[in-house]
Amino acid sequence: MDKQDVIVRFDDVTFKYSDKNIILDEANFSIRKNSKITIMGQNGAGKSTIFKLLTGVCKPTSGEIHINLNAKIAIAKQMITSEELKLSILEYFSKAIPEKKHGIERNIRDVLRVVNLQIPGNNLDLKVSELSGGQKARLLLAYALIQEPDILLLDEPTNNLDKAGVEHLTEFLYYYPKTCIVISHDADFLNVFSDGVLNLDVFTNKVEQFVGNYYDVLDQIEAKIERDRLLNSRLEKSIKDRFIKVNKLGGKSVAMNRLANKVRADIEEDKEKLVDVRKEDKTIPDFTIPNQNYPGRLLKIERVSFMKGSEVAEKKVNIQIYKGSRVIISGPNGIGKSTLLKSILDNNGAEISDGVRVGYYSQNFSELDFDSTAFDSLKSVMLGNNYQDIYNVAARFLLPGEKLQQKVGDLSEGQKGLLCYARFMLQEPGLLIMDEPTNHINFRHIPVIAKALDNYKGGLLLISHLPDFVSKIHINEELDLTKL
Repeated sequence: MDKQDVIVRFDDVTFKYSDKNIILDEANFSIRKNSKITIMGQNGAGKSTIFKLLTGVCKPTSGEIHINLNAKIAIAKQMITSEELKLSILEYFSKAIPEKKHGIERNIRDVLRVVNLQIPGNNLDLKVSELSGGQKARLLLAYALIQEPDILLLDEPTNNLDKAGVEHLTEFLYYYPKTCIVISHDADFLNVFSDGVLNLDVFTNKVEQFVGNYYDVLDQIEAKIERDRLLNSRLEKSIKDRFIKVNKLGGKSVAMNRLANKVRADIEEDKEKLVDVRKEDKTIPDFTIPNQNYPGRLLKIERVSFMKGSEVAEKKVNIQIYKGSRVIISGPNGIGKSTLLKSILDNNGAEISDGVRVGYYSQNFSELDFDSTAFDSLKSVMLGNNYQDIYNVAARFLLPGEKLQQKVGDLSEGQKGLLCYARFMLQEPGLLIMDEPTNHINFRHIPVIAKALDNYKGGLLLISHLPDFVSKIHINEELDLTKL
């Protein structure tokens, strides 16, 4: 690779929080200018850490990171912070380019067109909090693009996007003329534009670099795993056979002892040749969400508000949810699905029956207290007082004891999502209200979660843009806001 074409290079980069918590071990890789690179790996393998090292949020424990002189880096994060939600759109973008004091409105409108984000009434004084989840996803990308970066970092950019939004983002990245590095679990999305993959292994803390589109790389990784398994299998058989020979040789004579020692040395040398075979990420086991045995109606929805063009429309409806009801709310980004769920939770145009325990999964985990520990978060919803139940349930969702002592805000987004499902198991809700319940969740867990929701005996009110996920749940009523 021509060094002049390289925009990022990691030379023996190690990063660790402690001697027992190593994230990257002597990582070596190079990224060409204008390439599209995917970062893949198991939960906790260090995908987000790579971004933090590139942006300077974290510094390497050892080794060096070389970034082309004057190369500008911008990141489109997974989520907008609670403080940023309070800002107007104009104030939000002013943070991205503080050096530009005048005429920023034109830059904002230009970049909003690029990401296909239509602001109601073109009102840049609108609060960020008033945008839908899909609109916020586009806003995060626009925030990065307005900085005109040479290296664009995207962290789960398809979260909250509807089909049209994913298609627009895919096309945009395909033609994007500069370097782009993406973390995503959406294989079909990645395959269209990826021309290389950095594969991080949580068990060895190593980074492997592959060239090719996403599916080609998956095949290369699978082939390498099989080669490593065969190599280890041959070495292990050879080592075992020679151990048997050593036991027969030793003690018979000086010459035989000398030969036995030589065989032992060969065995130790071959042991060092055994390679760490890449292990697959753990998948949560099947689980059941117990339901509150509530008699009668759980929820009645009488009135819904949504966006029709640039105006707010209101329609009367008659949707009643009982045990076993599965209702999905559908419509494109920006129509007001998430806002509708929040109004239902506030009993605005709807009535949640007295005494119904509601489990809520929001796009931004607003139902969680980020300052409490994960343990206290689970404790706050559990029905009993057997704390061992907390540890048992948390372990099912890959949240060991040490994770439970961390603040919720310090957990990864995927761990926050799994924490929500652990809460549901302890809460035993009568009604689940779920806004994009696969957001931030590792794709390996999604079929397990779909099965749990399909088997859930309480009432379910759902928003999801993942057709394959929804197809695994027996929905018996749809509220399509575009048809009202």
